[in-house]
Amino acid sequence: MTKLTINGKPRDLAVEDDMPLLWAIREAAGLTGTKFGCGMGLCGACTVHVDGTAIRSCSVPVSFAAGKSVTTIEGLADGDRLHVVQEAWIAENVPQCGYCQPGQIMAAVDFLKRNPNPTDDDIRTGITNICRCGTYLRIRKAILRAAASMAEGAA
Repeated sequence: MTKLTINGKPRDLAVEDDMPLLWAIREAAGLTGTKFGCGMGLCGACTVHVDGTAIRSCSVPVSFAAGKSVTTIEGLADGDRLHVVQEAWIAENVPQCGYCQPGQIMAAVDFLKRNPNPTDDDIRTGITNICRCGTYLRIRKAILRAAASMAEGAA
């Protein structure tokens, strides 16, 4: 039994310690917003937050997150209120197929915590998630929009 807190709720998952966190989230916890992409931690479709830091959940065992707080795309909003990054994603019409977008959003949230006033170059080098549809220009615009919104909220 592995004890995790997922999206603010304590969970006891009956999984092997070496099961990838991604599969524990999807299969044992039933939260399917986090996606499987490459299985090697390269594409970022599986990005979640563990204790507030973005990680690629396909490449770490569930035991890595034991006793820690895990946030998935399902837990990012505050009730009915979307996170500012989710709002920016909608405003910039980022998704095309949408498959990679939960991971993109989770990576962007962590990125903006570390770099609240990014440049285009900062985003190009700091966000390494892959989008097969090539919506990188819209992703960058959404991140810049979210950063501006966050700065306005702090003022």
